[in-house]
Amino acid sequence: MRGMRSTVKDGLRNEVWCHIVGFLTLEIPINTYTTSMQTNISELKERKKLHQEIDRITFFYMMPRERDPLVVGRVIGDVLDNFTRSINLTVSYNDMEISNGCELRPSQVESQPRVDIGGDDLRAFHTLVMVNPDAPSPSDPNLREYLHWLVTDIPATTGTRQEVVCYECPRPLMGIHRIVFVLFRQMGRQTVYAPGWRQNFNTKDFAEAYNLGSPVAAVYFNCQRESGFGSRRR
Repeated sequence: MRGMRSTVKDGLRNEVWCHIVGFLTLEIPINTYTTSMQTNISELKERKKLHQEIDRITFFYMMPRERDPLVVGRVIGDVLDNFTRSINLTVSYNDMEISNGCELRPSQVESQPRVDIGGDDLRAFHTLVMVNPDAPSPSDPNLREYLHWLVTDIPATTGTRQEVVCYECPRPLMGIHRIVFVLFRQMGRQTVYAPGWRQNFNTKDFAEAYNLGSPVAAVYFNCQRESGFGSRRR
Protein backbone atom coordinates (compact mmCIF):
# COMPACT_ATOMS: atom_id res chain seq x y z
CA MET A 1 0.00 0.00 0.00
CA ARG A 2 2.83 2.37 0.87
CA GLY A 3 4.47 1.68 -2.47
CA MET A 4 1.20 2.41 -4.28
CA ARG A 5 0.81 5.76 -2.47
CA SER A 6 4.36 6.68 -3.43
CA THR A 7 3.66 5.88 -7.08
CA VAL A 8 0.49 8.00 -7.12
CA LYS A 9 2.29 10.86 -5.42
CA ASP A 10 5.14 10.73 -7.94
CA GLY A 11 2.62 10.69 -10.77
CA LEU A 12 0.85 13.80 -9.51
CA ARG A 13 4.18 15.52 -8.99
CA ASN A 14 5.23 14.75 -12.56
CA GLU A 15 1.88 15.99 -13.88
CA VAL A 16 2.24 19.31 -12.04
CA TRP A 17 5.79 19.73 -13.30
CA CYS A 18 4.76 19.09 -16.90
CA HIS A 19 2.00 21.70 -16.51
CA ILE A 20 4.47 24.30 -15.22
CA VAL A 21 6.80 23.90 -18.19
CA GLY A 22 4.05 23.36 -20.74
CA PHE A 23 5.00 26.53 -22.59
CA LEU A 24 8.09 24.66 -23.81
CA THR A 25 6.11 21.50 -24.63
CA LEU A 26 8.57 19.49 -22.56
CA GLU A 27 7.92 16.51 -20.33
CA ILE A 28 10.69 16.41 -17.74
CA PRO A 29 10.31 13.97 -14.83
CA ILE A 30 10.95 15.20 -11.30
CA ASN A 31 14.44 14.33 -10.16
CA THR A 32 14.56 13.27 -6.57
CA TYR A 33 17.78 15.17 -6.04
CA THR A 34 17.51 18.88 -5.32
CA THR A 35 20.67 19.76 -7.22
CA SER A 36 19.41 18.10 -10.39
CA MET A 37 16.05 19.89 -10.06
CA GLN A 38 17.79 23.24 -9.72
CA THR A 39 19.83 22.45 -12.82
CA ASN A 40 16.67 21.64 -14.78
CA ILE A 41 14.96 24.85 -13.61
CA SER A 42 18.02 26.89 -14.61
CA GLU A 43 17.99 25.32 -18.07
CA LEU A 44 14.28 26.03 -18.43
CA LYS A 45 14.79 29.67 -17.51
CA GLU A 46 17.49 29.99 -20.17
CA ARG A 47 15.24 28.36 -22.75
CA LYS A 48 12.39 30.66 -21.79
CA LYS A 49 14.65 33.69 -22.28
CA LEU A 50 15.64 32.34 -25.70
CA HIS A 51 12.00 31.85 -26.71
CA GLN A 52 11.14 35.38 -25.55
CA GLU A 53 13.99 36.82 -27.60
CA ILE A 54 12.86 34.89 -30.67
CA ASP A 55 9.31 36.19 -30.18
CA ARG A 56 10.61 39.76 -29.83
CA ILE A 57 12.65 39.54 -33.04
CA THR A 58 9.73 38.00 -34.90
CA PHE A 59 7.35 40.71 -33.66
CA PHE A 60 9.52 43.66 -34.66
CA TYR A 61 11.25 42.41 -37.80
CA MET A 62 8.74 40.06 -39.39
CA MET A 63 5.85 42.53 -39.67
CA PRO A 64 2.61 40.67 -40.24
CA ARG A 65 -0.07 42.07 -42.51
CA GLU A 66 -2.19 43.16 -39.54
CA ARG A 67 0.60 45.55 -38.42
CA ASP A 68 0.75 47.30 -41.80
CA PRO A 69 -0.26 50.92 -41.04
CA LEU A 70 -2.53 50.97 -44.08
CA VAL A 71 -4.36 47.98 -42.63
CA VAL A 72 -4.42 49.39 -39.10
CA GLY A 73 -5.76 52.70 -40.46
CA ARG A 74 -8.36 50.80 -42.56
CA VAL A 75 -7.12 52.38 -45.78
CA ILE A 76 -6.91 48.79 -46.96
CA GLY A 77 -10.58 47.93 -47.02
CA ASP A 78 -12.17 51.38 -47.15
CA VAL A 79 -10.19 52.65 -50.15
CA LEU A 80 -7.91 49.92 -51.49
CA ASP A 81 -7.55 46.18 -51.68
CA ASN A 82 -4.32 44.53 -50.54
CA PHE A 83 -1.38 45.38 -52.77
CA THR A 84 2.40 45.07 -52.85
CA ARG A 85 4.32 48.32 -52.55
CA SER A 86 6.96 48.51 -55.28
CA ILE A 87 7.84 52.23 -55.52
CA ASN A 88 8.89 54.76 -52.92
CA LEU A 89 6.35 57.60 -52.64
CA THR A 90 7.26 60.75 -50.70
CA VAL A 91 4.66 63.45 -50.05
CA SER A 92 5.82 66.65 -48.35
CA TYR A 93 4.07 69.80 -47.20
CA ASN A 94 6.50 72.70 -46.71
CA ASP A 95 9.44 70.27 -46.44
CA MET A 96 7.54 68.19 -43.87
CA GLU A 97 7.30 64.62 -45.11
CA ILE A 98 4.10 62.86 -44.13
CA SER A 99 4.06 59.35 -42.69
CA ASN A 100 1.18 56.95 -42.29
CA GLY A 101 -1.13 58.07 -39.50
CA CYS A 102 0.56 61.39 -38.77
CA GLU A 103 -1.70 64.38 -38.07
CA LEU A 104 -1.64 67.65 -40.01
CA ARG A 105 -3.83 70.70 -39.55
CA PRO A 106 -5.80 72.15 -42.49
CA SER A 107 -3.63 75.29 -42.35
CA GLN A 108 -0.56 73.09 -42.91
CA VAL A 109 -1.95 71.51 -46.08
CA GLU A 110 -3.53 74.55 -47.69
CA SER A 111 -1.15 74.44 -50.65
CA GLN A 112 -0.57 71.36 -52.76
CA PRO A 113 2.30 69.15 -51.59
CA ARG A 114 5.51 68.18 -53.29
CA VAL A 115 5.41 64.59 -54.50
CA ASP A 116 8.56 62.60 -55.24
CA ILE A 117 8.51 59.16 -56.80
CA GLY A 118 11.39 56.74 -56.41
CA GLY A 119 13.34 55.72 -59.46
CA ASP A 120 14.95 57.73 -62.22
CA ASP A 121 13.26 56.15 -65.24
CA LEU A 122 11.69 59.21 -66.87
CA ARG A 123 9.98 56.93 -69.38
CA ALA A 124 7.71 55.63 -66.61
CA PHE A 125 4.58 57.63 -65.85
CA HIS A 126 2.29 57.52 -62.86
CA THR A 127 -1.15 58.60 -61.72
CA LEU A 128 -1.69 60.11 -58.27
CA VAL A 129 -5.06 60.16 -56.54
CA MET A 130 -5.74 62.05 -53.29
CA VAL A 131 -9.00 61.14 -51.57
CA ASN A 132 -10.86 61.46 -48.28
CA PRO A 133 -12.83 58.33 -47.31
CA ASP A 134 -14.33 60.02 -44.23
CA ALA A 135 -16.38 62.80 -45.82
CA PRO A 136 -18.43 64.43 -44.50
CA SER A 137 -17.81 62.66 -41.18
CA PRO A 138 -16.20 59.37 -40.14
CA SER A 139 -19.46 58.25 -38.52
CA ASP A 140 -21.47 58.87 -41.70
CA PRO A 141 -19.11 58.91 -44.72
CA ASN A 142 -21.88 59.16 -47.33
CA LEU A 143 -19.63 61.20 -49.66
CA ARG A 144 -16.86 58.57 -49.63
CA GLU A 145 -14.52 59.05 -51.37
CA TYR A 146 -14.10 62.82 -51.72
CA LEU A 147 -11.57 63.59 -54.47
CA HIS A 148 -9.07 66.27 -53.49
CA TRP A 149 -6.54 65.93 -56.30
CA LEU A 150 -5.97 63.91 -59.46
CA VAL A 151 -2.71 64.07 -61.41
CA THR A 152 -1.56 61.91 -64.33
CA ASP A 153 1.52 61.44 -66.53
CA ILE A 154 3.84 62.00 -63.57
CA PRO A 155 7.53 61.19 -64.10
CA ALA A 156 9.96 61.37 -61.15
CA THR A 157 8.23 64.40 -59.56
CA THR A 158 5.03 66.36 -60.06
CA GLY A 159 7.02 69.17 -61.64
CA THR A 160 5.79 68.11 -65.08
CA ARG A 161 2.43 66.39 -65.16
CA GLN A 162 -1.20 66.67 -66.19
CA GLU A 163 -3.43 68.01 -63.42
CA VAL A 164 -6.83 66.50 -64.20
CA VAL A 165 -8.54 67.73 -61.01
CA CYS A 166 -6.97 70.70 -59.24
CA TYR A 167 -5.83 70.46 -55.64
CA GLU A 168 -8.38 71.23 -52.94
CA CYS A 169 -7.26 71.61 -49.35
CA PRO A 170 -8.90 69.21 -46.87
CA ARG A 171 -11.36 71.03 -44.60
CA PRO A 172 -12.91 68.47 -42.26
CA LEU A 173 -16.00 69.63 -40.41
CA MET A 174 -16.43 66.76 -37.93
CA GLY A 175 -14.11 64.11 -36.58
CA ILE A 176 -10.71 62.92 -37.72
CA HIS A 177 -10.44 62.36 -41.47
CA ARG A 178 -7.95 60.17 -43.31
CA ILE A 179 -6.42 61.84 -46.35
CA VAL A 180 -5.03 59.18 -48.65
CA PHE A 181 -2.53 59.44 -51.51
CA VAL A 182 -2.55 56.51 -53.92
CA LEU A 183 0.00 56.04 -56.70
CA PHE A 184 -0.51 53.92 -59.83
CA ARG A 185 1.95 53.14 -62.60
CA GLN A 186 0.66 53.84 -66.10
CA MET A 187 1.27 51.70 -69.15
CA GLY A 188 2.22 54.91 -70.96
CA ARG A 189 0.90 58.41 -71.47
CA GLN A 190 -2.87 58.41 -71.49
CA THR A 191 -5.85 60.71 -71.50
CA VAL A 192 -7.84 60.80 -68.27
CA TYR A 193 -11.08 62.72 -67.96
CA ALA A 194 -12.11 64.63 -64.87
CA PRO A 195 -15.14 63.19 -63.08
CA GLY A 196 -18.28 65.30 -62.99
CA TRP A 197 -17.97 65.88 -59.23
CA ARG A 198 -15.56 65.28 -56.41
CA GLN A 199 -17.82 63.39 -54.02
CA ASN A 200 -18.42 59.63 -54.20
CA PHE A 201 -15.28 59.04 -56.21
CA ASN A 202 -14.11 55.42 -56.17
CA THR A 203 -10.38 54.80 -56.48
CA LYS A 204 -10.71 51.11 -57.30
CA ASP A 205 -13.30 51.74 -60.01
CA PHE A 206 -11.17 54.55 -61.44
CA ALA A 207 -8.11 52.28 -61.63
CA GLU A 208 -10.12 49.58 -63.36
CA ALA A 209 -11.62 52.02 -65.87
CA TYR A 210 -8.16 53.21 -66.97
CA ASN A 211 -6.40 49.83 -66.71
CA LEU A 212 -4.03 51.05 -64.02
CA GLY A 213 -3.87 47.77 -62.16
CA SER A 214 -3.00 47.62 -58.47
CA PRO A 215 -1.41 50.58 -56.68
CA VAL A 216 2.37 50.71 -56.40
CA ALA A 217 2.41 52.94 -53.30
CA ALA A 218 0.11 54.69 -50.84
CA VAL A 219 0.41 56.91 -47.79
CA TYR A 220 -2.10 58.76 -45.62
CA PHE A 221 -2.33 61.37 -42.88
CA ASN A 222 -5.04 62.37 -40.42
CA CYS A 223 -6.70 65.78 -40.45
CA GLN A 224 -9.41 67.38 -38.32
CA ARG A 225 -11.18 70.69 -38.05
CA GLU A 226 -9.03 73.59 -37.01
CA SER A 227 -10.39 76.54 -35.07
CA GLY A 228 -10.66 79.62 -37.27
CA PHE A 229 -10.07 77.76 -40.54
CA GLY A 230 -12.73 78.06 -43.27
CA SER A 231 -15.14 75.36 -44.33
CA ARG A 232 -14.81 73.28 -47.50
CA ARG A 233 -15.51 74.93 -50.81
CA ARG A 234 -18.45 73.63 -52.79
